[in-house]
Amino acid sequence: MNKDNANSTSSSIKGPGRGMVPGEKPKDFKGSIKKLISYMGKYKIAIIFVVIFSTGSTIFNIIGPKILSKAITELFNGLVAKISETGEINFKEIGNILVLLLIVYIISSIFNFIQRWIMTGVSQKISYRMRREISEKINRIPMKYFESKTVGEVLSRITNDVDTLGQNLNQSITQLITSFTTIIGVLIMMLTISPIMTLIVFIILPVSSFLISVVIKFSQKYFKTQQEYLGTINGQVEEVYSGHNVIKAFNRENDVLSEFEETNNILFSSAWKSQFFSGLMQPIMNFVGNLGYVGVAISGSILAIKSVITVGDIQAFIQYVRNFTQPIAQMAQVSNMLQSMAAAAERVFEFLAEEEENQTVANPVLVDNIKGEVSFENVCFGYNADKIIINNFSCEVKPGQTVAIVGPTGAGKTTIVKLLMRFYDINNGSIKIDGHDIRNFNRKDLRKAFGMVLQDTWLFKGSIMENIRYGRLDATDQEVIAAAKAAHAHHFIKTLPEGYNMELNEDASNISQGQKQLLTIARAILANKPILILDEATSSVDTRTELLIQKAMNNLMKGRTSFVIAHRLSTIKEADMILVMKNGDIIEKGTHTELLKQKGFYADLYNSQFEENI
Repeated sequence: MNKDNANSTSSSIKGPGRGMVPGEKPKDFKGSIKKLISYMGKYKIAIIFVVIFSTGSTIFNIIGPKILSKAITELFNGLVAKISETGEINFKEIGNILVLLLIVYIISSIFNFIQRWIMTGVSQKISYRMRREISEKINRIPMKYFESKTVGEVLSRITNDVDTLGQNLNQSITQLITSFTTIIGVLIMMLTISPIMTLIVFIILPVSSFLISVVIKFSQKYFKTQQEYLGTINGQVEEVYSGHNVIKAFNRENDVLSEFEETNNILFSSAWKSQFFSGLMQPIMNFVGNLGYVGVAISGSILAIKSVITVGDIQAFIQYVRNFTQPIAQMAQVSNMLQSMAAAAERVFEFLAEEEENQTVANPVLVDNIKGEVSFENVCFGYNADKIIINNFSCEVKPGQTVAIVGPTGAGKTTIVKLLMRFYDINNGSIKIDGHDIRNFNRKDLRKAFGMVLQDTWLFKGSIMENIRYGRLDATDQEVIAAAKAAHAHHFIKTLPEGYNMELNEDASNISQGQKQLLTIARAILANKPILILDEATSSVDTRTELLIQKAMNNLMKGRTSFVIAHRLSTIKEADMILVMKNGDIIEKGTHTELLKQKGFYADLYNSQFEENI
């Protein structure tokens, strides 16, 4: 975002369109600003100093032209005296005036540096604090929030919104103070020089404001279209890039190109018009400014001839006119920044005000020596209270048993696991671990009892050693390697270029899906939790890799209570208990052999998969 220095005497004014889009409007501007001011309360001393130094810097900067005018008057009078041979130029007096001017500008610069240093620190501390509070908040928000929002929406709070708030806060406060002080100070100085010339400036000023408002009115609608279609075209490019193989496979290159051309034409048209109209701001301001200078020069000359003012006063007044129009234009920028800042703050505060889970309970049950006995007693649950999807679910699981949960999509298999880990609280009934209701555990303590291997493998950018060690951060290298061997991952790791020190990229695309799964199993083995959850861990690999993963999972499940969600029923033949779910109810329960003998729903599922594989 372009920003003009309020202390500069440059006339290059940027309108609200030049290089930026109009600020997004918040739902409640006043309310958001009040919350932000309250949030900034702990930094009020620093902000008071910012106001003091910013005001001081501006005042000293305003005094400068008046002091300079004395030097010019002295020089002019000296030249006139020399030409008329009645005297000489008093260079000593001029030198003293210039030294004073230099001191004034140095003090102004020092004050400006101090206020910027303080304000930058305040804005960055606020950004740091917000990011920390958002990160902490994420851990306390119920899972239902994240399932109702996109990843981009949540990430934008930490990235875009906090950055926008921090940058605009840093610029808007100092610029607001500087612009306001400049307008008041310059107006006073202009009136002390000549009320008549000041009146001329005020006659021309409304013309400038009217022309600028007309330009803004036209440019804003095109900027809005430009921003909208910029997002659309970015989305199209991202989709084409990520799905270029599918596009080529279906010969849709021409269709994609045609759609892109249409969007690109609209973007070009709106961008051209918005930049053209915003580009008119500079010549309009220059034209109106020059009209003001002409008026000041004519009236000033007449007043100087009549000895009402001096020649130096004319020069100072012209400089004040320039300094007066500049902060007025900057106030439009400040307004724009305040809108964006309030909108960003509003979204951040909305997120921080979201409903939270209760993380702790009074007199919590300790998780030491968990055996892994799990019981579901008449559990009822619905993501919405008026739509129950789990109905009177009951099940007893002994320590060390392997329980498989099967059923069609939407039967409630994954929901059972979410309830067990207390990502959601049940509506009725109870879930117990070792005889204790899970609601009597602190949430973090409860989840310490679980190890998980999911269908969607999660690995981070870092070495293979670091990714496995994530299961237990204090594990030694030897323990990590032992876990990898138990997961049947050691062999493939040793074949990689740098072995355990090989760096995985951001999406771990430099290893195969099966290898990713083996690493997550090794991580779960290293974590050594008493209860395991395996959710479709082999669904996206080939049969040979599936056998390897199955061996690794068998090692992982030894001596642990395990809940296995599977679509491939061939992988759960050895389970101690198979729960068959349909529409939130357990319709069958037993071992693989027992369920086949019943010739019910499970038998139909198993036989249909067997027939598909023939």
